[in-house]
Amino acid sequence: QVQLVESGGGLVQPGGSLRLSCAASGFTLRYYRIGWFRQAPGKEREGVSCIHTTGSYTYYEDSVKGRFTISRDNAKNTVYLQMNGLRPEDTAVYYCATVPACPLRGQSILGSWGQGTQVSVSS
Repeated sequence: QVQLVESGGGLVQPGGSLRLSCAASGFTLRYYRIGWFRQAPGKEREGVSCIHTTGSYTYYEDSVKGRFTISRDNAKNTVYLQMNGLRPEDTAVYYCATVPACPLRGQSILGSWGQGTQVSVSS
């Protein structure tokens, strides 16, 4: 089955850190640009970050720039999102997807959305 599976979410205090993983199964991740998106309660899904196939180019939305780091390990068929300095406004369900372009073009993705992983930032 071709899919991306997100993991690594959880509950963390403001200022804390989490590392999200996006693992591919059924296909080889190295040939695809990968984007991370998030959807907060009552809000539209928004792009967060993306990475080119070799990892040579990365992009971040202003809201996470300097706090989040996207990376990939093509040997492990996995993309990561290291999130530091988390804030309550980062609370959302986080999704990864193969994307047609990086920087992201809105919510344009290749394929379908997965189940995501919940990130909650609260004291």
